Amino acid sequence: MNIIMSGLDHGKAGLEKREKLSFTKTAAGDMARTLSHCAGVSGAVLLSTCNRTEVYLSSEGECPDPGELLCRMSGCRYEDFADAFVTRSGEDCARHLMEVSCGLRSQILGEDQILTQVKTAAALARETGASDAYLETLFRTASQCGKAVKTELRLKGLSGSAADSAVKALERHFGSLDGKTALVIGNGEMGRLAASLLRSHGCAVTVTLRSYHHGETLVPAGCSVVPYDDRYDAMQRADIVLSATTSPHYTVAAARLAELERRPAVLVDLAIPRDIEPETEKLCKLYNIDSLGEHAGLDGETLERVNSMVSEHMERYRRWCNYRDCLPAIDELKEAVLERVRWHLEPEQDAEEASENAALRTVELLLGGLSDCLSPEKLHECAKGIRARTR
Repeated sequence: MNIIMSGLDHGKAGLEKREKLSFTKTAAGDMARTLSHCAGVSGAVLLSTCNRTEVYLSSEGECPDPGELLCRMSGCRYEDFADAFVTRSGEDCARHLMEVSCGLRSQILGEDQILTQVKTAAALARETGASDAYLETLFRTASQCGKAVKTELRLKGLSGSAADSAVKALERHFGSLDGKTALVIGNGEMGRLAASLLRSHGCAVTVTLRSYHHGETLVPAGCSVVPYDDRYDAMQRADIVLSATTSPHYTVAAARLAELERRPAVLVDLAIPRDIEPETEKLCKLYNIDSLGEHAGLDGETLERVNSMVSEHMERYRRWCNYRDCLPAIDELKEAVLERVRWHLEPEQDAEEASENAALRTVELLLGGLSDCLSPEKLHECAKGIRARTR
């Protein structure tokens, strides 16, 4: 089975390109299903985050170019993105996903969200019937790798999320957030996290809601609420406006912002596609996902530990793929062994003696065919396993 991926990420594709090929959770699952039905494709998973859009394909033969296929199925011109796509196959593809899951490929090094996003991409592909055993195992192993790195190393000193980086940037801008007022547009996971962090740093926070149902709508502790349609009025009382939604339209438009009697000092856009119209930077200080990226590296010892853990999980995936690829040959071997045993078990022979001779001779023939890859350790382990299953 061949595994190949193509991806746009913050390294070669700016916000303008990435947002044109970004997908909501539902859209990502639907697109994965569409891709999996294309000629030459056995399975597909689409990973879409603020930092990247990556499509992973499996194929029993020659696989179509994943980037070109994604653009075609999305109604985009591949020529507009070709210089930004990076394509990897085989073990390069697998190692890349392991590193992505660990947060090593993110703008915000070691971010927490990417591991959940990798798991979600695999789950969506599974639910829509787009994935297959090879991609399912690759994404599961990559998720296990990311969890191991975050659990054992924790990548201390690094921001855990875009919201965390945003708060750090705001603190650098203002000197202190104590006593500042903030309007957070969006009450999804990222919006709630940002609101909570701003509150913990001394801000008075207001959160926009499209609808409110008492006991059902989650609002971060200590935050007030305002209807989404009243957001521009609320901006006039805010020092900071942070937007983190999945809206297909701008939540902050430059023309509306220019009309305000009092404008916020800083705007923060944590969305892809962008929530805040880029032209607003002429009116206020504007941060977006790319300008918030932290580029600090890991110390040598930590990087060595991470690479070692990635290599360990790569070996696990490699062994699984090798066993999976061997299954047809294993079935053939079983048939050959049965034929050999039946040939030894002739009616006139003593049953116990014939069985013993058949087993011994079959093992000798089997090991003779595998002599180039035998080791005492593997043989002892195999014998131990057989004995364990006969008790």
